[in-house]
Amino acid sequence: MRQQLLFGTGGVPLSAKSPTTESGIERIAELGLGCMEVQFVRGVKMSELMAQSAADIARSKGVKLSAHAPYFINLNADDTETGAASRHRLIQTARIASVLVADTVVFHAAYYLSDTPSTVYAAVKQALEETTTLLAAEDNSVLLRPETTGKRSQFGTVEEILSLSAEIEGIAPCIDFAHLHARTGKLNSFEEFAAVLEQVEGRLGKQALSHMHIHVAGVQYGQYGEIRHLNLKESDLDYVGLLRALKEANAGGRVICESRNLESDALLLQATYNSL
Repeated sequence: MRQQLLFGTGGVPLSAKSPTTESGIERIAELGLGCMEVQFVRGVKMSELMAQSAADIARSKGVKLSAHAPYFINLNADDTETGAASRHRLIQTARIASVLVADTVVFHAAYYLSDTPSTVYAAVKQALEETTTLLAAEDNSVLLRPETTGKRSQFGTVEEILSLSAEIEGIAPCIDFAHLHARTGKLNSFEEFAAVLEQVEGRLGKQALSHMHIHVAGVQYGQYGEIRHLNLKESDLDYVGLLRALKEANAGGRVICESRNLESDALLLQATYNSL
């Protein structure tokens, strides 16, 4: 059976009537897209009342929601206070996401700083085990999805993200293919995209492949990785090859577009996928 793959935007579409979450959801539905990622990247500033209102609109319009936690998270922080604040921001996002009926929270987990990857992995794993235990005690079933990252200074290789997802209940991957391309300077062909999807299935099973959470954008990159997002047609990302790989793997879930033009590229991705 063909899995359903929904397309949407990372944030409120640029053509929405207002920059509110409610208006964004309505515009997603008008455009014929299927999902939207609510951006809390500068902090969680949404009241429960506002979240409930947005949830009602999302239900009525059939739009699936996810959330992106603040950028100010480092689960490998040098000092205890920063580490505690990072966990608090992640928990705070998961709590409002639950009210919002967003089933996923995406986040950038950590920086390597001067530590070895194995040391950072252990610190991130411990922090996420504590966080998921607390959320489970609150009956919060929102999935936490650490994202593959675009800079070599950031924790977030495919292997690291899949290992966390395999080892901790309540953790699942967010695969950002633009980040992987920027981080490696490679990983930009049908064969390489297909190999990543095989890794996901091999490590986490077919269920994970049918419930993917994917980020895509055009990307400018340099020696140290990602510099900034671009529109797809202004970048060298082989998005057609990526969509072919997703279709041939029968991947399902959501594709969140983070290009600068947001909905234009989300619609381009959806139309291209449907034409394959």
